[in-house]
Amino acid sequence: MKRNFKVLIMLMVMAASACSFTTKKFDDPSKDKLLIDLITYVLNQGHYDAREINDEFSREVYLDFLEGMDPSKRFFYAKDVENFSEYQDLIDDEIKNKEIEFFNLSYSTLNERMEEARSLYKDILSQPFDFTEKENINTDYDKLDYVSSKEEMKERWRKQLKFSTLITFRDKKEQEEQKKENDPDYEVKSDTELEKEAREVTLETLDEYYDFTDDLEREDYFSVYINAIVEEFDPHTFYFAPQDKDRFDIAMSGKLEGIGARLQKKSDNITITEVISGGPAWRSEELDEGDVILKVKQEDEDAAVSIVGMRLNDAVDLIKGPKGTEVTLTVRKKLMGNIEDITITRDVVEIEETYAKTSMVEKDGKKFGLINLPKFYFNMEDYEERNAASDIKKDIIRLKEQNMEGLVLDLRNNGGGSLKTVVDIAGLFIEEGPIVQVKSSGERKEVLEDEDPEVLWDGPLVILVNELSASASEILAAAMQDYKRAIIIGSKQTYGKGTVQNVIDLNRWLRNNDYGDLGALKLTTQKFYRVNGGSTQLEGVKSDVVVPDRYSFVDIGEKDQENPLPWDKIDPAKYEEWDGYVDLEATIEQSKQRMSENAQLKLIEENARWIKNQSEDSNYSLNFEEYSASIEQRTEQAKKYDSVREYETDLTYVSLPYEENAFANDTILKEKRDRWHRSLSGDVYVEEAINVLSNMRIDSFKSSKYANIKD
Repeated sequence: MKRNFKVLIMLMVMAASACSFTTKKFDDPSKDKLLIDLITYVLNQGHYDAREINDEFSREVYLDFLEGMDPSKRFFYAKDVENFSEYQDLIDDEIKNKEIEFFNLSYSTLNERMEEARSLYKDILSQPFDFTEKENINTDYDKLDYVSSKEEMKERWRKQLKFSTLITFRDKKEQEEQKKENDPDYEVKSDTELEKEAREVTLETLDEYYDFTDDLEREDYFSVYINAIVEEFDPHTFYFAPQDKDRFDIAMSGKLEGIGARLQKKSDNITITEVISGGPAWRSEELDEGDVILKVKQEDEDAAVSIVGMRLNDAVDLIKGPKGTEVTLTVRKKLMGNIEDITITRDVVEIEETYAKTSMVEKDGKKFGLINLPKFYFNMEDYEERNAASDIKKDIIRLKEQNMEGLVLDLRNNGGGSLKTVVDIAGLFIEEGPIVQVKSSGERKEVLEDEDPEVLWDGPLVILVNELSASASEILAAAMQDYKRAIIIGSKQTYGKGTVQNVIDLNRWLRNNDYGDLGALKLTTQKFYRVNGGSTQLEGVKSDVVVPDRYSFVDIGEKDQENPLPWDKIDPAKYEEWDGYVDLEATIEQSKQRMSENAQLKLIEENARWIKNQSEDSNYSLNFEEYSASIEQRTEQAKKYDSVREYETDLTYVSLPYEENAFANDTILKEKRDRWHRSLSGDVYVEEAINVLSNMRIDSFKSSKYANIKD
């Protein structure tokens, strides 16, 4: 395994070096133009299937960018779009010539129109809405035309604002009725009062939206333009502005260095929305959710810096910092309103939701392990520090110590992550062999293998997937399916992402950079293939036992995205099927039979169809009586599916001893695990996974050997 990864890394370094020492110069005095030139160069040199930048490409960028800038069509006029339209076939020429006239025109126009809309929505919301009028709104904005006059624009805003207010108005009326029901002496507010309160909620929402957009700078909008370009190559190629790259790193590693608090800007205030369990702020016990941070002082500074009115990103940059450094926050406490100076020593903060979590499942006196893996995480600076594979290995050992008889690996909603962790995790369940094949454009395939003959878990294994299991999840599920090592239970197919991305630091191409951090490009550089030679691209992994879920009729897979790469296949690798199970096919058929007779799953499928039908209805009445009647009708219909949420299994979930010990000092972690266990108690998919594990029979004489060589 190590040898194959060394080869792969060497090839990547060589490719990067070839680009780094190119004779091409990136020295445009305009940062935006330089960024366009640099990114398109990297795309053309490094993308797995680089597109030709021509007029067709230009038209697609044009449409996607306009939709990204004004998705509800409530800023641009038809005349604005007419002015833009001359660039439909010119964006490709602008890219080649390092020009950005189209962006400059659309950006300046949007700023002008947003400023006009600021006074527009305030004017509309200053007057009461008449909910007795009979009129409708269509919320399928793709089908709307751009307006031609200020009167039409005001009418569009009026209807959208009225609809938002109507929703709040109805909610408030229901709340008043409930209060009256609970307290007969309660004096119900009038419709006039409630309508006014509902309008104020809508106004506050729009004010917050403008607070957010006021914080956006030109470079934020330019990032939208850049991504309209790069996403035409494929859905997973993406430009990260510097702060976006930081967030991506945190998402992949689950770690950051700072105080351990999530922040939100509301009006001019930076407010704490969550204190992260186990972090420095949590350990200090001095910061609470709802506290407002007014000033920030570094340990080597004499004066604090006010962050009132500051951009959220800039405030975060001041508050976070290297492990071991101190930061003093001037905070207005939520409860008492008093102002305090609180000094916190920064540390590495682990985002617990990123990491695998494990439970012992008990049924009929037997114990089974359940590991939920949200993503294939790893530390981008040091793979060995902490990663998904090492965590799962530890938990399997702990589960074995508790005498588990079978293991469920839950990859539902897991969007992927590190390719190396997939190989390492697969190696826990099989002897030596190939796990995935990787192919770069124009290069020979590389076979990434598990070279460790040790099998950590040779007992029954079930893997749960759904339509949102993607990329690395699909590699692992496919490998275990091809080896016949596990039974896959879940959706008809997984997401269908069969491509590999590498994050390229754009600063490496510039010898002398006066522009600061230019960010990074997540670039599709390879495709991966199953050991049987098939691609998961578009087709995903087909479950051995197909079960319906809420996503069954929603278009969310790779095949439903714009510009996906095609499906193909290559020669299979040489591998040996696992020969440790007895009557594996019979177990699968038994599960299929149970699922076909399961009333809960039939109801889930029916509910999924109903939700799909409801989501396709984009016409709503703005008359209160009609709107309320339609909502009541939907609510009544939805009651039929209440039992989906009320379903209870007979399974018992218990945390592992090491976590039980941690609960004494970490009540937040205990609350999270209790919430997870309550959710699992009604999970019909885990219930069936346990049933399958109970039925899977192991041939103890063959469980560590192979037969049926595949080539």
